[in-house]
Amino acid sequence: MKLSQVLYTQGFGARRECEGLIVSGFVRIAGEVHDDPFEEVDPHGLQFSVRGESWPFREKALIVLNKPAGHECSQKPKHHPSVYSLLPPPLRRRDVQAVGRLDEDTTGLLLLTDDGGLIHRWTSPKHHVPKVYEIGCKHPVSAEQVQQLLHGVTLLDDPVPVRAAAAEATGLFAGPQPDGAGELHGLRMTLTEGKYHQVKRMVAAVGNRVEALHRSRYGALTLPADLAPGQWRWLDGPQVITPPAAPQ
Repeated sequence: MKLSQVLYTQGFGARRECEGLIVSGFVRIAGEVHDDPFEEVDPHGLQFSVRGESWPFREKALIVLNKPAGHECSQKPKHHPSVYSLLPPPLRRRDVQAVGRLDEDTTGLLLLTDDGGLIHRWTSPKHHVPKVYEIGCKHPVSAEQVQQLLHGVTLLDDPVPVRAAAAEATGLFAGPQPDGAGELHGLRMTLTEGKYHQVKRMVAAVGNRVEALHRSRYGALTLPADLAPGQWRWLDGPQVITPPAAPQ
């Protein structure tokens, strides 16, 4: 692959812009300047830098972001900054999309990719990909409420009951807490669906209220403990989650 094509596919600008970066000496491989836009390079495992910023070649981008509160999962946010503003320009130019959205006030694990097929597979209801949420509730979580969530609750605008794949009270809520929320009571719940505001509506249906919501796991992937709010990192190899097969 030509070096200019490598930069173009990785989101470093239009073809002429990429050629200009290379000719100007802003591109290095293994510490050495490569200034020929038409140089043939092997993209497999390629690590290069542009203006001193190191960048790995990825045929398809797949990243995990620790979403902070106060950000919308939208390219055209209405009331708060977009989660895409937390990403570097090359990823934004590649048009990475969130794999399922999190509400503005929800924090935690958010996957983003430019692989449309991957988004479809991981968000399709037939795959039942489990998502784990740490929930800060206003009131103590009773055993009866947990059993109701496991057995199924009916939401106001949906006559078909929805149930949690798993649910348990976790004592005091230890996740990211909104300012002024006071002491919250913990509930961990696993869902395999993705209805609108589902966690909040299910908790409300059993007589409690969500004050804080944090996604800690998506499929087999757990939010890395050392990934601070607003930070992101590449996923590849064994980190890439594979949804379970759809039930027969």
